[in-house]
Amino acid sequence: QVRFVESGGGLVEAGGSLRLSCATSGSIYSVHDMGWYRQAAGLRRDLVAEISRTGSTNYADSVEGRFTISRDNANNTVYLQMNNLKPEDTAVYYCKADILLLSMNKRHYWGEGTQVTVSS
Repeated sequence: QVRFVESGGGLVEAGGSLRLSCATSGSIYSVHDMGWYRQAAGLRRDLVAEISRTGSTNYADSVEGRFTISRDNANNTVYLQMNNLKPEDTAVYYCKADILLLSMNKRHYWGEGTQVTVSS
């Protein structure tokens, strides 16, 4: 019913930048809160940044000032601009979206994840 297309991950040197994108499509009435989470090897999945439909944002302390989340409501897409990347940012990054379906059921969905690796 809902499809995610995540892109933008890869390998970058410390201090570099990457931009992640996550486009949702399918039987969608509206997309509400969207966000990015990350999971490093052996650790739990943690919030990186989230954005409401109206543009209110929230960031993890560890990325505040380096990462910027934004969204395109017309295309149900969320972005994460990551600057001044550090080796500790290495993780699989997952997109999450709270979606109201055409059936009027609301639930959250996860993307499949995209690997970000930062070399020192």
